[in-house]
Formats: sequence, C-alpha cells, structure tokens
Amino acid sequence: MVILENYIENEYLRFLFIFIGTIIFVTFSYFILKFIVKRTTGKKKYGEFVLKKLSKPLLLIIFFTGIYTALKSHSLTYDYYQWIDGGIFVIITFLSAYLASNIMTILMIGYLKVKKGFERPPGLLNKTTSIIIFVIAIIIILGYFKIDITPLIAGVGLGALAIGLALQSTLTNFFAGVHIVSDQPIRVGDFIELEKDTCGTVEDIGWRSTRIRMLTDNLLIIPNGQLAEHNIINYSMPKQDFSIWVPCGVAYESDLRKVESVTLEVAREIQQTVEGAVKDFEPGFRYREFGDSNINFVAILRIVEPMGRFVVRNEFIKALKERFDKENIEISWPIRKIYNMK
Repeated sequence: MVILENYIENEYLRFLFIFIGTIIFVTFSYFILKFIVKRTTGKKKYGEFVLKKLSKPLLLIIFFTGIYTALKSHSLTYDYYQWIDGGIFVIITFLSAYLASNIMTILMIGYLKVKKGFERPPGLLNKTTSIIIFVIAIIIILGYFKIDITPLIAGVGLGALAIGLALQSTLTNFFAGVHIVSDQPIRVGDFIELEKDTCGTVEDIGWRSTRIRMLTDNLLIIPNGQLAEHNIINYSMPKQDFSIWVPCGVAYESDLRKVESVTLEVAREIQQTVEGAVKDFEPGFRYREFGDSNINFVAILRIVEPMGRFVVRNEFIKALKERFDKENIEISWPIRKIYNMK
C-alpha cells in the first residue's frame, strides 16, 4: 500500500500511470467493441464496416479523455487549465460529432439494407446528415466559449443569399437531388432506363449529380436537375423481377397451333434451366399482327433481375431457332410479290 501511495503521490509517476492506463484501456476497448460488433451484426463484411466506422472516433475520444485526466493531474499544467479545458472540449466535441455522423450512416445502411434494391444510402443523404451534425457541434463550441452567434447567423444569412443568387443552377441540382432522395422515383441500386440504349444501375445520388453505371461498365454522370426532368423507366420497381417480350415471326404457311406449342415448350425449358430466369413462371405467347413477310408473335419470359434479360433472351433465341429448324418451321426472309398486269 505504501508503494502504491508513493506512486499516486508522485506527480510524474501518476501522469505516467494514467497515460499507460489510457493506452491499455484503449486497446481493451477496441477488442471489446470488435466482439460486440461481431456478435451484433453477424455478417463479416458489414461487421468490418461498422467496426471501422465506430472504432476510430470512439477510441480517440477515450484516448483524449485519458490525456486530459493525466494533464489535469500534474501541477505543471495548472496555469494552462483553461487552455487545456477549451482545447480538449473542442477536440471531444468534433470527435463526438464524427462518431454521431458515422452512427447515423450505420443506422441508415442497416435500415436500407432490409429494403430490396438498396446497397448503401445515397451520398446526398449522408452528406446532408453530416453537415447538420457538424453545424450543431460548432454551435455547441461557440456556446461553450460564450460567443454570441446572432451576428454570425445574420452574416451567414446575407452571405447565403448572395451565394444562392450566384449558384442558381447548383442549388437547382441540389434541391432536385433532395426531391429524388425523398420521393424515391429511383434508389441506389435500381436498374433504370433514361432513353433507348441509355440504361444502367444507379451507383450514387450526390448533392449535384447522379452516377449511373452503364452496361459498358462506364459511369454516366447526369445533373440532378436534368434527371428530374427525364422520363425514367425503373426496372427495379415495384418488384425486382419482371417480364421480357421476345418478338419473332413465322412464315404464312406455318401451322400456327404448332408454332405456339413449340415456342412455349422452348420457353418453359429456358425458364427452368437458364440462370437468372424465374423458375416457376409460366411463359406466355401472343400473336401480334400479319406482317409483310411473317405472322409476328411475342414470347413472354420472366427474369429475376434486370441484368438477367440479356442472358435469358440470348439463350431463348438460340434454342427457338434450333427447334424451329428441327420442326421445319420457317422464319421467312423479307419478300415482295410483284404481279405483271400485262
């Protein structure tokens, strides 16, 4: 007990004891947090993401709290207590805001992941939430130092008005992004089509623009204002799976009942065997019109997700052509009959 009291009474040893204890506590806290996250999330990839988001700000808060305690325990820092208190308060407040921002991101991802089509929250939502949290943190810091923020708010208001007039197009894109995120005509992860041959997966909805990954694996970056004015086909809503129509035609001499029967047999086989097709879907068949050279029809198949349509359609066309050849069902070339009236 005498030795322990000597350690505590000696300021330098006490400072060192608290500092080393802080390092050890930070290390143990990391492993405890890792254990809790692993038991709570279950999923390895998501758990690593949560641990990364929480560990850095939380452990830094613990570390600076320990440093603060160590500095306050030494008489040499007595003259600097006010500076130490203010500095540590600013650091802890910003770290707390950072932690709160990360927690909000984790909660949004956890909530949105249960909704089909979402892989992560839109960038606009993340950034807006973070800005609000850090603005609150700055207000708290100014209040701590007893700084009157009323003139500051008035100045910011006038500055915001001037900036708003100068950046009308930017603000238009920002509010269009807010509308897209709130109204949800599209969501991150949705497969959409803007116009013919312009389709892809929504990668992110930012404060100014939306990023769409095209089928060529390139990014189409379109301002939110323009996107809000587009006619959009969203293939991921209301459900991820949807039907595709494959048009075809057969010669006028064909047995139409046989054509229908053969086409449906091929379609059923494709639905059962090709990856990406809905296994329990009953294919459809409809004659459409008397064409110039063929009687045209469509076969209706169903796919699990939008990108699967290319594989399913490809396999169906190959299998149908092969079967038509075996059954002597002709798909005619374009022909015209010319009559000589002499």
